[in-house]
Amino acid sequence: MLRETPAPRPNGAAPTALVAGATGIAGAAIVDLLVNQGWTVLALSRKGGAPDPARPGVVPVAADLTSAESLTAVLADKSPTHVFFTSWSRQETEVENIAVNSAMVRNLLTALEHAPLEHVALMTGLKHYMGPFEAYGEGPMPDTPFSEDEPRLPVDNFYYAQEDELMAAAQRQGFAWSVHRAHTVIGFAVGNAMNMGQTLAAQATLCRELGLPFVFPGSETQWNSVTDMTDAGLLAEHMLWAATAPNTANEAFNVVNGDVFRWRSLWPRLAEYFGVEPVGFDTKPRPLEEQMADMDEAWEKLAARHGLAEPNLSRLATWWHTDADLGRNIEVLTDMSKSRVAGFTGYRRTEDAFKDLFARLQSERLIPRVRQEGPGEIQG
Repeated sequence: MLRETPAPRPNGAAPTALVAGATGIAGAAIVDLLVNQGWTVLALSRKGGAPDPARPGVVPVAADLTSAESLTAVLADKSPTHVFFTSWSRQETEVENIAVNSAMVRNLLTALEHAPLEHVALMTGLKHYMGPFEAYGEGPMPDTPFSEDEPRLPVDNFYYAQEDELMAAAQRQGFAWSVHRAHTVIGFAVGNAMNMGQTLAAQATLCRELGLPFVFPGSETQWNSVTDMTDAGLLAEHMLWAATAPNTANEAFNVVNGDVFRWRSLWPRLAEYFGVEPVGFDTKPRPLEEQMADMDEAWEKLAARHGLAEPNLSRLATWWHTDADLGRNIEVLTDMSKSRVAGFTGYRRTEDAFKDLFARLQSERLIPRVRQEGPGEIQG
């Protein structure tokens, strides 16, 4: 039977969280937030990595979410009170996406049937409203800003399948749940498959190094429309809020920064940060997969020249995903009213989220340092 309010932990025991996808763009931010607030964190990833495995309070856990046997064996002696699920695996078709990604949720929660789970928070995204990659924005869609009470689209979508697995497990196991629908997350994670912030940083760095203009890759609609995004730190705050607040059980929430912007205004400011020439939309999209084709060798040389920590460009930039986000011919804007009314007050300015990420990339030696006192000079 579904438990609206989780039972108290015995003897006031401290909460323990399992973060699935702990090295990803959202998972790493959640690990950081939870540890800062005194939680014990089981940082689950395929290779057992964690944002900082030596940090007190972090327990790296190696397991394959696609393997029920792997999870059962590794988690048999683990007893988390909360789960934050931020992982996904991209497949060739949406039918395969559904099979693989729904199984990942099912496998993990089945492996935790013995655990005293209080709340499971699932991260999804705005493809809930726009449709999956292979039918992105092509069918019927609700009006913007997207709100959580819209019915599901009449298409196959792995987000729907993940939600169904979550709710079925909650009914069986008696925990509360929340779903968090983010829009294009900005954050730090090397090797992440959906990372616009790092992709644009890599594009701008190559443009600076090679004397190329910083060309907007997307559509006229995206260039001119009002839109929004989600900072990874804000997403972490939102997921923790929903997992612990008294009035958020068993709800889906949109989560974006709270500001809105147009790319035609933000693009020149990002270019100025790197000291490159901004070029906006002109006639048709100019995808990064074409602009940045065959740049791997140029990046390797750049990395060697500046002493960067990552010579593999594909570990930093995902051209295809940024092309998909910025190439849409639809307005994408999200309603945060449900969270606000329920008490969530978190906010980020999107331009600051980008620039904070760029500064982090410099400090981690993933892009060259930018001398802010000069006209965008880059030094090693």
